[in-house]
Amino acid sequence: MSQLKKRYAEVKAEIAAAAENAGRDPSVIKLVAVTKTVSVEEVRQALALGISDFGENRVQDAAPKVAALPEARWHFIGHLQSNKVKDVLPFYTLIHSLDRPSLAAALQNAAERFDKFVDVLVQVNVSGEDSKFGLEPSALADFLGYLNGLQRIRIHGLMTMAPFVDDPEEVRPVFRSLRELRDRYTTSGNGLQELSMGMTNDYKVAVEEGATIVRIGSALFT
Repeated sequence: MSQLKKRYAEVKAEIAAAAENAGRDPSVIKLVAVTKTVSVEEVRQALALGISDFGENRVQDAAPKVAALPEARWHFIGHLQSNKVKDVLPFYTLIHSLDRPSLAAALQNAAERFDKFVDVLVQVNVSGEDSKFGLEPSALADFLGYLNGLQRIRIHGLMTMAPFVDDPEEVRPVFRSLRELRDRYTTSGNGLQELSMGMTNDYKVAVEEGATIVRIGSALFT
């Protein structure tokens, strides 16, 4: 058994166990393999194992992989500059990091030019860290209202990044807060089904708190 196959099996088992601990169906949780430091060949191997969704956070670094493996579902998970929208929109399944009106306007304009819709998650800075991008939770309602007026943008949910800590239990409140935000605004017609939260160091806690998408890098690729 290859190391990647072994690690993938371990991660899937951990996700399933965390879901079952919380009384959730593991099948609703999507694994996005983060491949920012991974070669095209390693991504191809992951595809062969059944991993179908891959996350990248730099447009230029990802471009060779995206071009070589168009059959993969690519997620843009990093901070997106408005001038890079044209390079992302045609190739990515889901943008996890919509966090400001100027980016939303750029996405809307590009989607009109490409005659397509753009699927997004709204990034919320739940922890309040200065080093993190994302809306303040108090700004979410107004931003969702603004997005509802942009016909080419389809909102699927929320994303957050928790602080990196030794004990993942310390960030449980961050994940819980994002779920509570999602639950608060789901009934307003915004279609907030997805919660993208949890990475290698804390994804089990994130699953227990309601994550529907986890972004896993080093637990798969070392």
